[in-house]
Amino acid sequence: MGLKASWEIVGEPVDPDSTDELFFTDHEWATVEAATARIIPTDADPGAREARVVVFIDRYLSGIDFIFAAADGSGFLKMTGRFADAWRDRQTRMQHTYRQGLAALDESTQASFGRDFVELSESEQDRALELFSGAPKPTKVTLGSSEAVTTFLQGTFDEGMGFFTALCLHTRQGFYCDPVYGGNKNHMGWEFIGFPGPKSLKDTMDGTYDTHDYFEPTYDWDELIPHLKANPA
Repeated sequence: MGLKASWEIVGEPVDPDSTDELFFTDHEWATVEAATARIIPTDADPGAREARVVVFIDRYLSGIDFIFAAADGSGFLKMTGRFADAWRDRQTRMQHTYRQGLAALDESTQASFGRDFVELSESEQDRALELFSGAPKPTKVTLGSSEAVTTFLQGTFDEGMGFFTALCLHTRQGFYCDPVYGGNKNHMGWEFIGFPGPKSLKDTMDGTYDTHDYFEPTYDWDELIPHLKANPA
């Protein structure tokens, strides 16, 4: 089912500085904030903590009010009927995944370190996530490497994902999303990868922002399509 332009717009863009918890408890919020900060850590550049990824995830998990931003960025589309019911069912399952997953993460760190995840040092948290996920901490990815291929093809759909995989996906989404969703505060994620991006979604609707400058003005079709060069008309 497509999104209709006539749908009701409700709410406002998410405030990235908000500390209001719509889904997480205080402890869950602190745990998610700490875990996402190890997935995209702070170094010379801001990481997930500064980009307010935890706000993005909290709003996403809170229900169906922050799923589809309006085209002009003024709020969110209100879902109704069977479409809303399907999304509520999906979100309820992901809420359950997070609640169980965060509890399991603390159980794991209690068993290995005698403390909850948020009480560990950053290096201990890295090790805790390795133990919990069963995979080593990823190394730096270089463009053009074979590792980059799997990194860039990880998908955007969380249906049926386990907790840690979903957390990693949602961390990336919160870091690089349009700021209307609460993450990517001050376009930190976009600046990190050199993406100029629109100042707001509205700029993509009224022509203020476009990508024309990033297209090559002319093309040599013989070079783009080799068989044309070999078999000219």
